[in-house]
Amino acid sequence: MKKIILSTCLAASTAFAVPSIIPQPLELKETGKIFELKSDAVIAYADDAAKSSAEMLAAQLRPATGFDLPVKPACMGSVVFQTFENPDLGNEGYTLSVEDSVIISAGRPDGLFYGAQTFRQLLPPAIFSKDTVSNDWKIQTVEIRDVPRLGWRGMHLDVSRHFMPKEDVMKFLDSMASLKLNTFHWHLTDDQGWRIEIKKYPKLTEVGAWRKETLAGHGLLGKRNGQPFTYDGKPHGGYYTQDDIREVVAYAAERHITIVPEIDMPGHMQAAIAAYPELGCTTVPTDVMTRWGVSEIILNPEESTVQFCKDVLTEVMELFPSEFIHVGGDEAKKTQWENSERVQQLLKERGLKDMHEMQSWFIKQIDDFLVANKRRLIGWDEIAEGGLAENAAITWWRGKPHQTEVRESIIKAIREGHDIVVAPTIYLYFDFYQTDDTVNEPMAIGGHLPLEKVYGFEPVLEELSKEEAGHILGSQAQLWSEYMKSLKQVEYMAFPRACALAEVVWLPKEQKDYESFLKRMKVQQMRFDAAGVNYRNLGE
Repeated sequence: MKKIILSTCLAASTAFAVPSIIPQPLELKETGKIFELKSDAVIAYADDAAKSSAEMLAAQLRPATGFDLPVKPACMGSVVFQTFENPDLGNEGYTLSVEDSVIISAGRPDGLFYGAQTFRQLLPPAIFSKDTVSNDWKIQTVEIRDVPRLGWRGMHLDVSRHFMPKEDVMKFLDSMASLKLNTFHWHLTDDQGWRIEIKKYPKLTEVGAWRKETLAGHGLLGKRNGQPFTYDGKPHGGYYTQDDIREVVAYAAERHITIVPEIDMPGHMQAAIAAYPELGCTTVPTDVMTRWGVSEIILNPEESTVQFCKDVLTEVMELFPSEFIHVGGDEAKKTQWENSERVQQLLKERGLKDMHEMQSWFIKQIDDFLVANKRRLIGWDEIAEGGLAENAAITWWRGKPHQTEVRESIIKAIREGHDIVVAPTIYLYFDFYQTDDTVNEPMAIGGHLPLEKVYGFEPVLEELSKEEAGHILGSQAQLWSEYMKSLKQVEYMAFPRACALAEVVWLPKEQKDYESFLKRMKVQQMRFDAAGVNYRNLGE
């Protein structure tokens, strides 16, 4: 409660300062008056397409204000939502006019929703409180025209290393939505845990969702320093039922977030192979992995195993309406394939040159299957090794975008017609430390990724033509959860860096201003306080 009171007090001194909106709008003009949201306000929608946005705003305003604002079909009201055709705004752009009333206009519901989020940020920070607070809900009058730069504005969350309850996932989605981030890459399976119910294969969750214990301390210690690994001796696990998944997907859709599910293959499958040993390349039994790192356990490339993956993805597609389905494809060690007489035989039978081509063969079977089901395959950039499936898109994570070899690889894929989500480790891996002073920070995987470096990231390569640049879908940040045991830790690692990413993918690069961003972040921190989000304070 102390934080909410503090935020409310601070709001009084910031309500009439320069609007502190993140991401910064494309065009903003202050018009010198004051608008006050009052308890007798009416939220109106001028057409049916605007109804859901009006209802969502009323719901978002209700907790902090205590106002049970009516939502009515009308062309006039205190806040009016309306759709109209304007090609310049695209699918996600909007205009926001605040004078005697608030008018939010857009060509599509996405844009209306983003206009509503900007309106929320114009209000005092306490508007983000889940509890009713005493406050005057006054704002400056403004004229805003706003259009995002990139369409894929994403956050990735790994719930395999540490399971996160659905309520935590939904809270994280709320934070994303407030920043106009629109794509949630949900990493649901890995060596350390399988988190999604698949009815055809119940052992995936009966066995694969649970590990007997977890590595204690840091994974880089232990054997690398001549010491054995130590473990906590505590079972860990959990999974989402299909009803849970439907609930989260619907929750995200209401906030105009698309969830892209990831089922990693053919590597990072130790949990699945622990449940169904016949999927593996060895007769030696295996358990769900208890330490971090990359397992050598890999799916065998038999037709029957490909069919298993198709069966799993069939149920995944029934749950997730997203265009893209992520199949991982990263860090698939080929040692077991190389040592398997059967896989060597398959290599010859299929006329393949090496094990990289074997992985490409595997991915192509899945790509064809997804295309037949009117979906698109996306995978980490290793899927390009040995040849890229014709319809595949890539999440590019390895290397540094300014390195010649990496740039050439990205450009080559683009010029072959492939779409790219740019997500380089050194700029967008939010499991890295936020400061060099690691002693006083929560344990992280390593590396150093300060806020300014995230803000300085540029996702579109200069040498691309305008047409080629269209293959850059956008960018996303990664949150790998080896050292994040709870949502509280996830939030600390995500924020404020996700705010910087939100501005990078929304605002034209020539309009970015880091000093302005830092000033606006002071108000954003108050919003986080009010919302109960555990961010890393910029004063620390």
